[in-house]
Amino acid sequence: MKLSRRGVLIGGLAGGGLAVGFLLRPRRFPLPLEPDRDEYAFGAWIKIAADGVVSVAVPQVEMGQGVTTLLPQIVAWELGADWRQVAVEPAPVSAHYANTVLAAKWAPFWAPQWLPGVPRLAEKPDGYLARRWAQDHRFNVTADGTAQAAYEAPLRAAAASARALLAQAAAARWGVAAEACDVSQGLVHHAGKVLSFGALAAEAAAFSPPDPPPLRPDFPAEKPGEFPPGAPLRYPRLDLPSKVDGSWVFAGDVRLPDMLRASIRHAPLVGGTGAMAEVSDVGEAAARSLRGFRRFVKGEGWIAALADDWWSAEAALVRAQPRYRVIGALDSDAIDNALDGAMRSGEAERIHLAGDGEAVDGLLPVQIRYEVAPATHAMIETASATARYADGRLELWIGTQAPEAARAAAAQAIGIGSSDVVLYPMALGGSFDRRLECLHAAQVAVLAKEAERPVQLTWPRGEEFRAAFPRTPAVAVMAARPDAEGGIAAWRARVAAPASAREFGRRMFAGDRPREASAAVAGMVDPQALEGAVPPYAIPAVAVDHAPAAIDLPTARMRGNAHGYTAFFNESFVDELAHRAGREPLSYRMAMLGQDTRLAECLQRVATLSEWGGGSDNSGQGIACHGIGEGRIALVASARRDENGVRVDRLSAVVDIGRIVNLDIARQQIEGGLVFGIGLALGCAPRYVGGRPDSDRLGEMALPVLADCPRIEVDFIDSDAEPADPGELGVAVVAPAIANALYSATGLRFRRLPLFAEEL
Repeated sequence: MKLSRRGVLIGGLAGGGLAVGFLLRPRRFPLPLEPDRDEYAFGAWIKIAADGVVSVAVPQVEMGQGVTTLLPQIVAWELGADWRQVAVEPAPVSAHYANTVLAAKWAPFWAPQWLPGVPRLAEKPDGYLARRWAQDHRFNVTADGTAQAAYEAPLRAAAASARALLAQAAAARWGVAAEACDVSQGLVHHAGKVLSFGALAAEAAAFSPPDPPPLRPDFPAEKPGEFPPGAPLRYPRLDLPSKVDGSWVFAGDVRLPDMLRASIRHAPLVGGTGAMAEVSDVGEAAARSLRGFRRFVKGEGWIAALADDWWSAEAALVRAQPRYRVIGALDSDAIDNALDGAMRSGEAERIHLAGDGEAVDGLLPVQIRYEVAPATHAMIETASATARYADGRLELWIGTQAPEAARAAAAQAIGIGSSDVVLYPMALGGSFDRRLECLHAAQVAVLAKEAERPVQLTWPRGEEFRAAFPRTPAVAVMAARPDAEGGIAAWRARVAAPASAREFGRRMFAGDRPREASAAVAGMVDPQALEGAVPPYAIPAVAVDHAPAAIDLPTARMRGNAHGYTAFFNESFVDELAHRAGREPLSYRMAMLGQDTRLAECLQRVATLSEWGGGSDNSGQGIACHGIGEGRIALVASARRDENGVRVDRLSAVVDIGRIVNLDIARQQIEGGLVFGIGLALGCAPRYVGGRPDSDRLGEMALPVLADCPRIEVDFIDSDAEPADPGELGVAVVAPAIANALYSATGLRFRRLPLFAEEL
């Protein structure tokens, strides 16, 4: 069906315009949107129209991960709606949609300022403090795969309440008990009588909802065995038809009357004491004769051209050739030296210890160094936003993972309050956490105010790379003491990396500029920057040490985050230990997984799926496994080298993500993560010279194109465990599996990412 942009009901649970908080004091949240004519409110999440269409508010940005299907599917299942009559609406910024789960996980970033002295009290997802903070700050950030964990419960409660109200309305008409009515497929049934949702909506909205909501006894779930290849989908993606026919609206598709277009250039990246970068000169005279060009606007570290169309704006910048005054331009050699210095002589802090601490101290017999270069996001859609400023009020059309942060950035840039910024959330064409940063929101606000006309800003592809903050580089020295049989008696990881997660937290929650954030966290230990560093194996003594490195390069979050390099360290190292012991890599891992039977089952099944041959005799097969939260994955990669470099021929994965709500979306997420991981394993790592990346085009990033994509097969384990997000798992496990496969194929070990950084 064609998706509409109907208004979203954001009412209270009782169907009114206010919701009541329950933390330390009662609080009331205003109604963000009113229902349209002939639409009726059913909680903060659902509205039902007289024509029977059920609209579901989705407070997470759609960026390809399928959230605009997953969350409405939960409502449809609990409500008993007909999927053909379900629509989705992007929810505005509101306390109603606080992502408490993510707020609790990121409490170390915001709690020290909000709750000095006792920030750990805020780290409980179901606790009062995280909920109150998230509501007060309208925190509905999309990140870390928390959509289902954060919103499944409130969505089910809203849907169950609406179902009960519809049953009450039908029962009142028929003179029967509401409990005797059945609700399914968008209809209420009793003894052969049937009424549609649309026919009952007005009457149902007038009833008081039950407390507590009558939830269905089961959870929404799809079993892997129910959907063999080619089987029809129970819940086709809601966003797919409009993406195929081009009607899906992104930020760059917005059109306003009298709108100007803008392109932009950024100064080089700088770092260190006394660093600065500013636009020093621009050849404005060279652009004046360009038809459609209006003017240049300078900002802090950037200059933009305004024109009647984007190509004229971009051409004006090409002609004007902006020049910059730069002190402390970043350089990759200096970054490498800083990491090396932190590894060799930096003071480290132990962030994890299990077993005998003395067993992991001192000089262990096996020590191997691994390196990971900075990695860029390389998403398809560049930054784009549209703004209109008038009478002290800013309207902002933008695709962002952090809408309230975008409002704050725009407001601060032009000296107004956040309450004077109206944000219209738009979909994203990929992000991989790049759109947690909000620089373009501030820039377009400045441009709209200066122009006194609506402005649409679109970054050129090169500027996306030049202004982006990459995933942090890292160096690890992995050390082990084998036992008499070649097993692992002691394991120690020493990782040199900046406090990247804390640095991001300072930018997002304290409003620091990049250099301010780097300075504020210099020398700090950062457990989130080393997530996944604790191996899943039963090893008698394990230690993980963080050696903070001051590299000056601003770093950011990326799909997979720390797991993207800690899994590479762990699974490459355990593979090397297996070969040193003369043991087959699969059985070597299995012998240490007695405490993690879910991961062991993934390994056993992937051996069958991939026709695992032991990884020897130049088979070109490599194996790796990893866990993120409650999710588990095992992967076998088949890779080789040819005249073009590394060729990945096949990826076979077995995944346990617990209860699966939508199997097709889960499969898409795993497959997409695997392909994204190939890109990180083989490319996406520019070098910095003079504050600029040496590559600024997608074609120079060694990204896998369709012809490079291997045969991918993914099997899911039927599991009743708590649901886990599938989006990060594939990213984490690809690089070590490919590196191990290349060892099998060539006899050479690759210990640096990207793998092309070492000669074959």
